[in-house]
Amino acid sequence: MGILSRYVFREFLSPLFYCLVGFVSIYVLFDLFGSFSRMLEARLPIADAALYFSGYLAPYFHYLVPAALMLATLYTMWVFCRHSEIVAMRASGIGFLTIVRPLLLAAAAMAVVVAWVDECFMPRWSQWAAQLKTAKFESATIAKADNLVLRNAAAGRTWNVDEIRSPDCTRLGNVKVTVDGPGGARRLSVTAPEASYLDGEWWFVSPRVQHFDSLGREVATATPELDALPLRCFAEFDELPEDFLVQNRKWQYNSVRDRFRYLRTHPELTPERRSDLLYDTWAQIMAPFACIVITIFAIPAGIASGRQSVFRGVLGALGMYFAFYGLDVGCMVAAKNAWLPPIPAAVAPHVVFFLLGARLFVRHR
Repeated sequence: MGILSRYVFREFLSPLFYCLVGFVSIYVLFDLFGSFSRMLEARLPIADAALYFSGYLAPYFHYLVPAALMLATLYTMWVFCRHSEIVAMRASGIGFLTIVRPLLLAAAAMAVVVAWVDECFMPRWSQWAAQLKTAKFESATIAKADNLVLRNAAAGRTWNVDEIRSPDCTRLGNVKVTVDGPGGARRLSVTAPEASYLDGEWWFVSPRVQHFDSLGREVATATPELDALPLRCFAEFDELPEDFLVQNRKWQYNSVRDRFRYLRTHPELTPERRSDLLYDTWAQIMAPFACIVITIFAIPAGIASGRQSVFRGVLGALGMYFAFYGLDVGCMVAAKNAWLPPIPAAVAPHVVFFLLGARLFVRHR
């Protein structure tokens, strides 16, 4: 990275940090008004409190980061124009794209961070934070996901689980798995006091295996020695522990990978419900790209604030920002009411404002 790029990046990083800290502080203080006394009563450790607020903020992170990027970009470009630094850079033969490249790279890096939060951090800790708050911050009394029913319609399997014995759902208690044939008739039933997921396969402890004919009547097993084993692997059961987590987790906390797997393993969903869930999935895919889109149209708005008036530049940027999310909400409503296909509805706002921002970007070169 050259001297100029380091300078621009340093000037941009400082307001970005302050904006992020400011937005996060607002959310934390807002939640503290209703939770601080309960945290003190429960004597919540500092580490758990930090993890709670991180999980609490994770679902809103893809809104906070673009807003912080917009304000930081506006301020940085306003300072450069106010002190005629861009004029001096251009007079030295430096291209406009070279000047703003650190801003775009920073926006791309923040988009990666947002994607990681949505895909890796939020699915695990946002649900935990919600459960911790419901339990009045008594971590020992967090409700467990008991009495679960998981239906894999594609394979004709139904799991009935009385108890979840590990946070990652790799150990289940009092399990009953029924397997139905193509016509809906039951052909296999497996009952066990415990099932564990080891090395990519489900192992059942002391399983009781029952076989059924095409009429649903129990018949003798063709493999009595195998069915009598005290510990048996059922490799054909390809459900993952994540499937049980998804069953117990709020839909908005799921990762993109979990959402696609849920849609793939639930062909019984109605077209309306499938369209609804598919839009949510693609909206989460597109959410990180808002960091880049908003930064692109904030750059020319920041230049306008320095060359013409601060009011005009800031107002223009805010107008674009709210118009972007307004179109996003409008497309969401249209998709959930089946007025628009789910994938184009999720992608359209980002494409429209990327092209609009690119046009303004080119004009200010």
